[in-house]
Amino acid sequence: MQEEIIHSIRESIAVKEQVLKDPQLQHTLEVAIRLIVDCFRNEGKVLFCGNGGSAADAQHLAAELSGRFYYDRAPLQAEALHVNSSFVTAVANDYGYQHVFARMVEAWGKKDDILVALSTSGNSDNINLAIEKAKQLQMKVIGFSGAEGGSMGPLCDLLLKVPSKDTPRIQESHILLGHILCEQIEKDLFPKS
Repeated sequence: MQEEIIHSIRESIAVKEQVLKDPQLQHTLEVAIRLIVDCFRNEGKVLFCGNGGSAADAQHLAAELSGRFYYDRAPLQAEALHVNSSFVTAVANDYGYQHVFARMVEAWGKKDDILVALSTSGNSDNINLAIEKAKQLQMKVIGFSGAEGGSMGPLCDLLLKVPSKDTPRIQESHILLGHILCEQIEKDLFPKS
């Protein structure tokens, strides 16, 4: 078992090494940070969505922005779209699960807000319908996916593609990139004197 544990750790490190050697991915992350900073400076909000582990990641990153990351500062308007279980179950029952995020984007989103969509495959119908709704509302969309990008790729303004096809390794790197995003947003909007 110890060899399997070591193998998984090495696989995670290998994916992160590829991220480290990918200037295009790093540039895309930098552009995403600037977009979100501008959104908050213009009194906009950032909505997050994902399924399964990516839903947990969406909620985690929204909390880093709306709560705090490294230090005390004013809260930022950020929320994960799945946190209202009554809404999610009602919409899933009445309209179908593929519409749960799009319906929430329609309720909360407005022009120049940002949707951050996380999908390891890039092929989740409910994520892609949310992206399409966000684009109709003239929101910007930042996607997080695996190496393939899936069908969400062409729908996003920016796509952070982790160079892996292995779901756990992709999600581990999504959190790494998401933490960098949150750290830089906090530093930019609330510089320490």
